[in-house]
Amino acid sequence: MAPRSGIKRIGVLTGGGDCPGLNAVIRAVVKTGLIEHHCEAYGILDGYEGLINDRIVPLGYEDVSGILAVGGTIIGTSNTAHPFEYVREGEDPSTARDVSERCVKNFEKARLDVLVCIGGDGSLSIAHQLAQKGIPVVGVPKTIDNDLYGTDVTFGFDTAVQIVSDAVDRLHTTAMSHHRAMVIETMGRYAGWLALVGGMAGGGDVILIPEIPYGMERVCEAVEERSRLGKRFSIIVVSEGAKIKGEEEVLASTRLDEFGHVQLGGIGQVLGKLIEKKTGYDTRVTVLGHIQRGGKPTAHDRVLATRYGVAAMDAVHCGHYGTMVALQGKEVVEVPLKVVSEGIKVVDERLYEITKTFWG
Repeated sequence: MAPRSGIKRIGVLTGGGDCPGLNAVIRAVVKTGLIEHHCEAYGILDGYEGLINDRIVPLGYEDVSGILAVGGTIIGTSNTAHPFEYVREGEDPSTARDVSERCVKNFEKARLDVLVCIGGDGSLSIAHQLAQKGIPVVGVPKTIDNDLYGTDVTFGFDTAVQIVSDAVDRLHTTAMSHHRAMVIETMGRYAGWLALVGGMAGGGDVILIPEIPYGMERVCEAVEERSRLGKRFSIIVVSEGAKIKGEEEVLASTRLDEFGHVQLGGIGQVLGKLIEKKTGYDTRVTVLGHIQRGGKPTAHDRVLATRYGVAAMDAVHCGHYGTMVALQGKEVVEVPLKVVSEGIKVVDERLYEITKTFWG
């Protein structure tokens, strides 16, 4: 399809949790818009909060120069501002209300032609809802969890995997020195990609993911078998959403955020105590937490994020709204934005079997 005429003002926002590579996408959107399509770009501050409360600023060439390798997002983000279930900070969740019409009015007030939304499942599901209210939207898939349908890889995942792998490498030496079991808890919610790939790269001895509930007996057998073979330490990598067979996931908080998510966390401590109790092995726990989201993006994520930003602008100027750019194989393609709401992309059990870890 030939490029559309009349696209002059592009809005861009980053929603949900921060992620390495966000600035690389913003840079690509702004520079491609300015240089290739002769458009003005505008940043919507703090995710959907900025669209709800009319906080929209111009983004020029100088604003995005030099940010390719910078972590975080220069326009801010929010994982609490849900236009269809909006609650002001400090208010009771029962006061949630639909302010999506305000978003539409502010979009029109700013004379924007299209919205480029960079986000994970929650943010892109909202983008799909806004598209149904008449806002032209193109999505860009972001999450360290790598759990979005429609794309083989999300940007931010490679950086987070490298952080997990580096952590496992470093904990290996102290585990060996003190003859300990080391439990490393990663992020990932209900998809185990981060624990699995990071644990594989770091040489984790046992890797536990949400997709396959595990039996404590098999985990302890793995630790004891290594000891019998002369390996006086063990590295156990566990995703925050992993579950012991017959039990529920461990929660840091039962409070739901505006995207309907509970706060997972704490499985590492539970697992560490059980391993120490059942095996007698001195056990230590490390929770990587937000370290996995921080810092500079890897070269892979910088390139992927840039490709996504350019592809998003191509979609904009071909009028392919209601789509998300995605990596399938080696190609960046467009898929319907609604696929994001179909669920999460979980780990294939065949890939998990490669790790030769223990569950039962």
